[in-house]
Amino acid sequence: MSSWDVFSMPDLTGRRFVVTGANGGLGAVVTRALAMHNASVVMACRNEATGQRVADELGDRVEVARLDLADQSSIREFADGVGEFDVLINNAGLMYVPFSRTVDGFETQFGVNHLGHFALTGLLLDKIADRVVTVSSIAHAHTPKLWIDDLNYERRRYQRFLAYAQSKLSNLMFARELDRRLQSSDRKVRSFAVHPGVSGTDLFARTETIADRFTKLGAATIGHSPEAAAESTLFAATEPDADPTVFWGPTRWVIQSRGPVGAARTSRLSRNTDLWGRLWDHSESMTGVSYAV
Repeated sequence: MSSWDVFSMPDLTGRRFVVTGANGGLGAVVTRALAMHNASVVMACRNEATGQRVADELGDRVEVARLDLADQSSIREFADGVGEFDVLINNAGLMYVPFSRTVDGFETQFGVNHLGHFALTGLLLDKIADRVVTVSSIAHAHTPKLWIDDLNYERRRYQRFLAYAQSKLSNLMFARELDRRLQSSDRKVRSFAVHPGVSGTDLFARTETIADRFTKLGAATIGHSPEAAAESTLFAATEPDADPTVFWGPTRWVIQSRGPVGAARTSRLSRNTDLWGRLWDHSESMTGVSYAV
């Protein structure tokens, strides 16, 4: 895997992708790479104006559609409006933001990062021909437990770093449980989980604290460029022989913050299959979205 990069991607003529959070950060990098390899891309983003500026660079194979993952009604509206496609890339996310709740009353990091993508994937599943790629994080390992009986911060003190770790652990568990259920069905769709390592994108500058002045610089120091960080997502989304049981991501340094795409480590907690199922059940109950798998 050490030799794989964006130039290893196959020609994507005739293939259609949906990318969430495509208007900036890694989502924009992924969108540009897909378009450069002749894919059609639906940029699903909350900020349509910013997304349109990216789309204008890339030609008529790229379109922008509004999707606010903090609003379940917006998710349903987007899902109703998009046609069939090949690959869903669940890329959008928030990190370390102050406490707030989504339109539907969910803690925002969990509500956007996990529940938003859980609902979106379920509503789109019948339209997906090939695969789902969900972007988790090395931060999935930075939590001692999954507070399965208080996912929404109703009875505990909010800690932004733990909340982010919980949401990324949930992303990984969701991707694994989705693939388990898909394999047990007659569907050919598969589910992948990836992590990008660390990269100094704007994701590191939204804490609304003085730390915003330093975190992007620190991320750039221990991590790698957005183009390199996007490679694991692009590999899982486009490589025909990619193994969906592998957690694809950078593999160098103790914390796997940078380096070539390969089989990354996962935490022991993330491999708890009982929790996969319990999280799934809670997610269906919270969002009202049930999967036909």
